[in-house]
Amino acid sequence: MLRRRHVNVKTVKELDAFPKVPELYVDKTAVGGTFSIFTILIIAYLVIAETSYYLDSRLQFKFEPDTEIDAKLQINIDVTVAMPCGSIGADVLDSTNQNMMGFDSLEEEDTWWELTPEQRAHFDALKHMNSYLREEYHAIHELLWKSNQITLHSEMPKRLYKPDYPPNACRVHGSLNVNKVAGNFHITAGKSLAVPHGHIHISAFMTDRDYNFTHRINRFSFGGPSPGIVHPLEGDEKITDNNMMLYQYFVEVVPTDIRTLLSTSKTYQYSVKDHQRPIDHHKGSHGIPGIFFKYDMSALKIKVTQERDTIFQFLVKLCATVGGIFVTSGLIKNVVQSFWCIVSCKFLNLNIKSTDNRGLSVPHSTSYRTPNTINLLDVTAPQSIDIMQPQ
Repeated sequence: MLRRRHVNVKTVKELDAFPKVPELYVDKTAVGGTFSIFTILIIAYLVIAETSYYLDSRLQFKFEPDTEIDAKLQINIDVTVAMPCGSIGADVLDSTNQNMMGFDSLEEEDTWWELTPEQRAHFDALKHMNSYLREEYHAIHELLWKSNQITLHSEMPKRLYKPDYPPNACRVHGSLNVNKVAGNFHITAGKSLAVPHGHIHISAFMTDRDYNFTHRINRFSFGGPSPGIVHPLEGDEKITDNNMMLYQYFVEVVPTDIRTLLSTSKTYQYSVKDHQRPIDHHKGSHGIPGIFFKYDMSALKIKVTQERDTIFQFLVKLCATVGGIFVTSGLIKNVVQSFWCIVSCKFLNLNIKSTDNRGLSVPHSTSYRTPNTINLLDVTAPQSIDIMQPQ
């Protein structure tokens, strides 16, 4: 029984893939110690970097067709125009010829174009921030998505006092739930009147000198509030001295699904191009003065997903990093040590040959005789001692 157990233990020992070398045969060198120090430092740095990468999360962006064609599109608007509310009208018309009568309505509020110091400071901060984010820091949405922060700015402060002159501007604000198709939201002179296949704006008792489409965009977005969305038009202000100015904003709306570790939301992003020109029929520049937002829907939507490695993936990467550094450093150490041994041996051989040449070099006039060698055959062994056996 014990013999069989001994055989089993011996068989298991022969299968050992990690043979141990006795410390008596281990030669510790300065090269090995140097490589060990560098290896430990590199492993510590990579372990810290891998841990930091694991604790952080990443955003994955994917494009796929937008199949929600029957859904409604929410438009959030807050625009101030430097004309009285009785002189302008706001309306939206989509590609199906359905106007705002079939959607929700917007509120028109008489106000003053001049802002209070608190309101001006707020609007200038919003304008500067949006301009900075568009031009300098395009990745701010990633930080906002991860932090789940809805927006970078608050609402416009309320006016604390009223000027001593009548309101000279109109604030158009509210939300519209329109069809998810291309459309045109516009603010122009006169109130809108629905007619077959569209609508018209009637501006009775108004002349061209009464027009002033200087405007300020406090809010222009699509969908509900969502973290990480920067709306390019918010904080935009256009001031003109020409009464017959036409402002056009061409907006491309992209549906966006956001799924982070903290929340899940459906919203919209948009890009915009703006164009402005004065209306002068005598010079061939035809059109209607006003403010036009022409939007169109993208056929693709963006899916933003916040991902993070599992603990198992983190441990596998950590083990692979440590093991790879150990193997690589050992290989490099062996190569360097072998190269050093080769160079040292060649240098030692050169020194020995140089020494031998200096010891055997004699003048040509002196004959050199080799010493007599010892003939081992002439050396006799001592006689053996005969030990007498006792009688």
